[in-house]
Amino acid sequence: MHLIDWLILLGTLGFIVGYGVWKTRKDATSDSFLKGGSDNRWWAVGLSVMATQASAITFLSTPGQGFLDGMGFIQFYFGLPLAMLVIGFVFIPLYYKWKVYTAYEFIGKRFDGRTRLLTAGLFLIQRSLAAGITIYAPSIILSKVLHWPLAWTCVFIGALVIIYTTSGGAKAVGVTHKQQMAVMFLGIFAAFGFTVYYLSDHASFGESIALAGALGKMNIVDTSWDPTTKYTLWSGLIGGFFLQLSYFGTDQSQVQRYLGGKDVKQARQGLWMNAALKIPMQFFILLTGVLVFVFYLFNQAPVHWNSSNMESIQEVAKEDTKVFWQLNSLDHVHLDNENSLSMDADSLVLSWRKGDHHAATSYLNEIDEGLWRRQVFRDSLKTYLHEALPDREANDKDYIFITFIMDHLPIGIVGLLLAMIFSAGMSSTSAELSALATTSVVDVVRKERSDGQQVLATRWATVLFGVMALLFAAVFSLFENLIQAVNILGSLFYGTILGIFLVAFFVKRVQGTAVFIAALIAQAIILFIHFSNIEIAFLWYNLIAPAIVVVLAILIEVLKPSGPNGRGRSQPA
Repeated sequence: MHLIDWLILLGTLGFIVGYGVWKTRKDATSDSFLKGGSDNRWWAVGLSVMATQASAITFLSTPGQGFLDGMGFIQFYFGLPLAMLVIGFVFIPLYYKWKVYTAYEFIGKRFDGRTRLLTAGLFLIQRSLAAGITIYAPSIILSKVLHWPLAWTCVFIGALVIIYTTSGGAKAVGVTHKQQMAVMFLGIFAAFGFTVYYLSDHASFGESIALAGALGKMNIVDTSWDPTTKYTLWSGLIGGFFLQLSYFGTDQSQVQRYLGGKDVKQARQGLWMNAALKIPMQFFILLTGVLVFVFYLFNQAPVHWNSSNMESIQEVAKEDTKVFWQLNSLDHVHLDNENSLSMDADSLVLSWRKGDHHAATSYLNEIDEGLWRRQVFRDSLKTYLHEALPDREANDKDYIFITFIMDHLPIGIVGLLLAMIFSAGMSSTSAELSALATTSVVDVVRKERSDGQQVLATRWATVLFGVMALLFAAVFSLFENLIQAVNILGSLFYGTILGIFLVAFFVKRVQGTAVFIAALIAQAIILFIHFSNIEIAFLWYNLIAPAIVVVLAILIEVLKPSGPNGRGRSQPA
């Protein structure tokens, strides 16, 4: 990597960390450290909400999702605008009315301490694991660039986040989100613009989109009702609605963002800003991945996206004759196939320009066959990799976009895009650590503390959860796709948490014991469904779990013995 790229990358990261520490150096009150100060305008709330959700995984894995599967993933977000409306009119007014620091503090006031602890515990488990992934994702990039051990790279990224989050708490998270979002927007626009520019040597923007569509990458909406299909219109509208409702309405990393709003109106408008911008933003990132796919029709794609794996297996080939001939043979057929793909893609575009539809159909079929052969060669390389280096992770899907960046984008832009990905990782991780620390101090380890003691306890909790996230990050291996891993992890727990909140908001007669038992049963059922490999797409967990909690809680409340006043008794919060 060029010196200019290093200066842009390290300068950006250093500025964000330094700004967060400097800006909050005099803010040491519990209101500022735990909630962000309660003085943010709607646009600051909106940017902070978006920055929390837009992790490094968004910019590392989503383009790879677009490259491999096309635009269909956008359906995951179709339920988000409706969820924002419900949260704005139901959740936010109650949180502000009860003057809570966390969402789970509200559950304790509505039900009892036991249910509050269960809800907070589910959040702590899910979000601690997710924080590990959000550190792990950008670490993949830096370890690739610097050839550092992955575990040490995780420590480097995690330490940067811990420094300013421990210094300023929720306030530091909020003030740095503005700079981080500016870097993110600038970076993804630059990546998109340069991709379109490079493609212009072969095809116009419209022709590139048409080529992607002809190869099935622009299928945005799937109206099938197949429950095993991950992303459909219905799973996005229904399952996605409940997932987004739970994430934005009950996950403390998001609740903390809009509890820092000046009032209900500012918090609500901030969420609606997110509702208006999130789907276009994700569409744009996915489309960038689709255009990278088209770029690699005209240009040679590597047979394996993880260059460090290729370097390692080539070292093995120097000592192992069998591996040497396997790689040599694969390299030749792969190169021939890539050259054929490039010529066929150019010929297809020329056929379209001439209006020769018969020739265009023929070239399109050739491209389909070339893509099939490309996948066969990739699978063969993974087989060789497993045999020669069984301890290496052969899954390389999350390396697609970073490989494109490092191999093809100009000096300066590489540094900007790396800064974009690290900014995203820092923004989401800092919000997670702040939320985890606040929840543990306010909802789990509850005791009377002075204002200064509360801040000190939260600082130590931030460090503790930062170390825990680093430990989780150190043992993660690549999932099928990191953004799917995060969404699956959320779906395992969010549905149960949402069910508890839905009962709290809408079923007034149900008390703590009933909802506590119902939540335990619902969580057990979801974990059983997932780990027993029952064929249900994970987005539907976000509908199944809250439905179980609500129905069972009502039944248990009706059937259980009544207290002295004719109703079940609850423990105090």
